[in-house]
Amino acid sequence: MTSADLDKWAARSIAKGSKSFALASRLFDAETKRRVRLLYAWCRHCDDVIDGQHLGMGEVESDLEPAERLDILRRRTKAGLDDPASETGAFAAIGAVALECGLPHQLPLRHLHGFAMDVHDRRYRTIEDVLDYCEHVAGVVGRMMAIVMGVEADNKEVLARAADLGIAFQLTNICRDVVEDAARDRCYLPTEWLVRENLSPGEHARPENRLALSHVTERMLGLADRYYASAKAGATHLPFEAAWAVLTAKKVYRAIGDHIRDAGPEAWDERQRTGLFEKLGMLAAARQDAKADPVPVPLSGRGDLWRFETSEHWREPAPLMAAAEAEQGGGIESAAGRGTP
Repeated sequence: MTSADLDKWAARSIAKGSKSFALASRLFDAETKRRVRLLYAWCRHCDDVIDGQHLGMGEVESDLEPAERLDILRRRTKAGLDDPASETGAFAAIGAVALECGLPHQLPLRHLHGFAMDVHDRRYRTIEDVLDYCEHVAGVVGRMMAIVMGVEADNKEVLARAADLGIAFQLTNICRDVVEDAARDRCYLPTEWLVRENLSPGEHARPENRLALSHVTERMLGLADRYYASAKAGATHLPFEAAWAVLTAKKVYRAIGDHIRDAGPEAWDERQRTGLFEKLGMLAAARQDAKADPVPVPLSGRGDLWRFETSEHWREPAPLMAAAEAEQGGGIESAAGRGTP
């Protein structure tokens, strides 16, 4: 596969996978756009593999058990990171991005650890459990995207704000997809919050429970707003085009949360989304926001927002844990305990 073929595949992947991100990616300079699309394509491919959906280039057999598919993702991602030329498709893509941008290898491997939470059917008792999941499946993507956009890999303050945006996106996704997830026997709302509304996982998405469910999602969207606000300050540390793209994506996703709130118990009668003209309006507004903050805002701390470095993290059950530790040279969780970015 040539580099040009890989770039074309990545462009198709983002166009098919997310209209919002595809729109935002158009704002980057040519080289950053290419790298953003390559990174997105790897993330999307891994997500599709775990869910057993259409797998595209570099595909993994969909008739394997999820744990087996995850193991293959880990091995091939590690191979691509070690030598991009040895791999194809998504795995060559992540290797190329890491090589070109100095992306720490533990970040994509941390992302795969998030998929292990789904593979092992993790249950989420507290909001801290949910935020741990959000960091692994989305916050770390924000960190990687920021590095692709030019943020130094050791700039912990800016990368933390990039992770906040990913966490906010994921909290919004959880609220939007809660009924679909329940149909797959998944629940990403904290059990403690459900109990306060006299709901229980497995029953929370039933039609007669939608009013109580809307109270839980409203609370979660309120939390997401705090992460969106933190991320906005971080965007001032990006080049103009990158800040414009990030703020556009932020506005689009936050608007989805607003639609969920406004719809109340009817939020899940149809999929909540933003229309084309709404997106174009946000595109223009985000440009003004990016122009209005040409000087980086001092990042003086994130208040009481969840912190990866000081939080407890889920540990993967054997036997996959041993394989993950071997790949990381000491373990996903031991690396987390050292406060890696």
